[in-house]
Formats: sequence, C-alpha cells, structure tokens
Amino acid sequence: MYVGIDVGTSMVKAAGFDAGGRELAVEARPVGLALHEGFVEQDMEEVYGAVVAVLEELTARVAEPVELAGLTGQGDGVWLVDGQGRPVRAAASWMDGRAHELLDQWLADGTFETVFRRTGSAMFPGCPGPLLAWLDRNDPKSLDAARAAVSCKDMVFQRLTGASRAVTDVSDASMPFLDPKTRLYDNRIVELLGLTHRRGLLAPVSDPVATARTQGEGLPPGTRIANGPYDLPACALGAGVTTAGDGLLIVGTCLAALVATTGLDLTGEPAGLYISTDRPGHRLRAMPAMVGTAALDWVLSTTGVRHDEVDDLLARTPPGAHGVRVLPYFAPSGERAPFVEPHLRAELTGVSLESTPADLIRATCEGIGYAARHCLEAAGLTGSLAVCGGGTRSPAWMRLLADVLGRPLRVVEGEVGARGAVLAAAERYGVALDAPAWTRPTVIVEPEAGRAAFYTKGYEEHLARLDEARARARS
Repeated sequence: MYVGIDVGTSMVKAAGFDAGGRELAVEARPVGLALHEGFVEQDMEEVYGAVVAVLEELTARVAEPVELAGLTGQGDGVWLVDGQGRPVRAAASWMDGRAHELLDQWLADGTFETVFRRTGSAMFPGCPGPLLAWLDRNDPKSLDAARAAVSCKDMVFQRLTGASRAVTDVSDASMPFLDPKTRLYDNRIVELLGLTHRRGLLAPVSDPVATARTQGEGLPPGTRIANGPYDLPACALGAGVTTAGDGLLIVGTCLAALVATTGLDLTGEPAGLYISTDRPGHRLRAMPAMVGTAALDWVLSTTGVRHDEVDDLLARTPPGAHGVRVLPYFAPSGERAPFVEPHLRAELTGVSLESTPADLIRATCEGIGYAARHCLEAAGLTGSLAVCGGGTRSPAWMRLLADVLGRPLRVVEGEVGARGAVLAAAERYGVALDAPAWTRPTVIVEPEAGRAAFYTKGYEEHLARLDEARARARS
C-alpha cells in the first residue's frame, strides 16, 4: 500500500492506494478552527492527533504493508514550533486576517509590489510574511520561544519522523520569501518586512523534498516518508497537470487556479504567486482565491438547504438565476487572487420577494464560476483543464462550471492531493509508478454552446460589477 496524508484546513485524511493508483481506503477526521474578530487559529496538537488517528485507522483497515508515504497539507499561515516540532502557540491559519493593517501599509508604501517584483508572491494577510511581522509586534515572546516558523505539513513531518530540526520544501517556501530563480530565501525581502532579526525562524529549504523514516506513531516504524509539496502543487501532480499551459481548478474551501509554466513574468498587476516545484525551471502560476465552496456553504446554511439538495435546486432555475447575482468574496480577509483587495466583501444583488433559495444557490455557483474564470485567465491557461475538490461531487455544478468556463473539464475525483503526495514521494525514492494511470480523469464534462455563450456575456457583467465593488472597498 502507498499512503497519502493530506492535512487540510478542516479535515485530515489518509488514503491508501495500490501500485496501479486504485484507491483502497480513505480515513478522515475533522479538525476545528477557532475564529474571533479576524483571528483564525488551529490547535496543533489536535491536528497532529488527527493525523496519527487516521493513519492508525487506515493501516488497521487495510492489511497491506506500507511501501512508502507522502505528506501534503494546507499552505501558508504560521505554525510556530520548538526543537521537537511541538507547538509554541496556536497556529495562525492562512485564513487569518489580523495582519490586514500591515498589508494596507505595505500596499500604500510600495513594499507589497516590491516583494512581488522580486519573488512573484502577492502577499495576503494570512501568508507567513505579514503574520510573522504582526507576531513580532504583538506577541514577540512566542517568536522568542520558537525554533522555527513552518507550515502545517512541516510540523507533522518533524513529529512523525523525530527529526532534530524543522525543514520545509520549495513549494511552501514560495510565499513570500523564496527567490524563484535561485530557489533560496531572499534576505532583502526578509529585511523589507522588518524580520531580519527573525531570519533564523525560517526553516531550511530541502530541495528536493525531504525524506526520512517514521518513528512508529500512526505508521509502522521505519516507513519511508517524504515531506511535500503542499496541497496546491500536490493536487496538480495528482491531477496530471505537469505540461506547460495545462491547468487545474480546485473547487474546495479555497478556490485555487493553477497553470503549469516554465516562464516567470513579474510584470502586470501583482496577484497570486509562482509556486516552485521539485523540477527546477518548472513552476505553477497560482491564483488561489480565498473562498470556494465556503461561499456556497454559507448560502446553504443561511437558506437551510442541505448539500444533497443542490443538484435538484440548480435544475429549478435557469442560467442567470432570474437576475440574482453574487460577488462571492466572503472571506473576512478580503481577496488575494487574481487581485489583492483586503477589504473587499461579498455582494448579493437582484433579490426580491420572488427570489427563491434555488435562485440564490445558482447565483452563488455562477459567481464562483466567474471568479474561477477570472483566476484561470490571469494564470495563463492555454491547454486542458482538470478539476478536483469537494465541488466535483455535484454533477449539476460541474455542468454549470463547464458552461461558465466555456471549456471541457477533466474531472478527477477522489483524494487528489494525497495521490500527488504519493507520486512526489515515489519520484523522490525512485519508485516507478504509472503516473497517467494514477491521474486518469473520472469523467470529461463538455460545455453546452448556447449556455456557454450566455455565460460569456455574464462574465463581462461580473467583471464590471467587480470593478465597482473594488472601488468601494478602497474608499
């Protein structure tokens, strides 16, 4: 059995695969988020405990020896650990908004743009740079007590293997300190963010990804394991997106658009980031929007509609949702791709007493689709498009999304991030796996020409409304 571990924001999963890529079993356990006045934090011990639990459940359920394991997980945020990988304080999530005033300052004084022009990283409040700077100003004792500021999977890797120090990989290091040309930390960026005296907290970058053997928690002792890449590039690997121009849309809590590229364009509006991969010269142009299925979850909760009712309701109202429109920017920290507006908020328009829950749900799905189209265009999509994530469980939404995007969708179901983690580990250990078989799409969804034409016009209207909303957010 090949094991992929995906430490998500709200769910921790362990998936087992056979040598041909067939999914044998999946174990999952939810983990909590503590939200308070813009702070979004996670209990590291709860997260690590969930990892150990799902691994124990998986290996008990599938009586096969573990050949190797690959680790991936949520990116960004700040996970402060001591020398053994144990928490110094609660982890600040990538969804955290406490550093928005610092980001406002850096947007105004040019620091934000300088960072992008040097690294290809458009900072947002929940990325390590602003969060570390905020902690340095407001909680310096935690930084003093820490040995490393890492990402989620790095903490898990150190705990599972008993490594003497924390390490990260080029993908997690990409935002915002990594120079994509040298694949080393850019000390000038550290200086610009006022963190030179905290430079020692940045974990060494293992290039290629680090490997080690487990100590025995969760997995049998001595199991070979590889650390990384984080969830976005892991999903790209798991969906077979490795050729320049091909793209991936992850319809999950975060709506992430990724396009494989060998280029590096640091001009244009600063947004998104370039994610370095294990292959030098190969990158992913990423436009990870803040909210994907979370927007639909909020609307479903507000209207009292269950997830299993969505497909039926989408069929009850026509394209355009009887004039209801949704700008789906629900995150408390605003938006980060394909533009950065920390104060942008969602807008719901065209609602009347005649509007139905079906109208609200279709309008939300259409709004998310328009946001996805915006991100994919900005990322430079020219080839095929794969889609994965929780949203793929709705066939009606996938048909709607194909129409809104105006292109076929290669829908890849299952634990795509965990698949990518295994493929990355196999490449690192020199284990030959049939990548095309592992990444074969479940189904291809074609757009319908008439609806696609309708949504092309709707997309133009969406961009116009967005421009107006961005202007209001700045005023």
